[in-house]
Amino acid sequence: GAAGSAGAAIDTGDAETVARGLLADDRTRLEWNAPRILLPKNKVKLVLNMCLIAAAAIPRGGVITVTIAGEGATLSVESKGTNARVAAHVPLLLAGTPEGGSVDAHGIQAYYTGLVAREIGCSVDLSSAPECVTLRAAEAAKAPAEEATAASDAA
Repeated sequence: GAAGSAGAAIDTGDAETVARGLLADDRTRLEWNAPRILLPKNKVKLVLNMCLIAAAAIPRGGVITVTIAGEGATLSVESKGTNARVAAHVPLLLAGTPEGGSVDAHGIQAYYTGLVAREIGCSVDLSSAPECVTLRAAEAAKAPAEEATAASDAA
């Protein structure tokens, strides 16, 4: 399938279908705010994994809103529901620095999501407000030295 094809692009409409299949239940509604575009396979993997973390944040159900902006440069997944929250260790796992240096079965989803994000040059930020958890992935800004190196490599 598409999972093994290096450099493959996936239609966001197909990603929406997969997300609806993953999140389908009586208590959770998915709102998909994304243009129908082709995104690199790993970006689609990232947004789907962010959806799984968002779903876990609202065990009593609620609304998960996926937003893809800037030709896929910014991915946002927001979950709203009663007692919406993530475990305290999730931000560390997203950053690739698990507490105690190891990852257990409860933390593997967040750790893997962070791994996929770093693989494509993104960082994932998590913010919480009452009844709301938001995951946001954006392409990491290159340092001026990196931009100069990239420009000289391209020349």
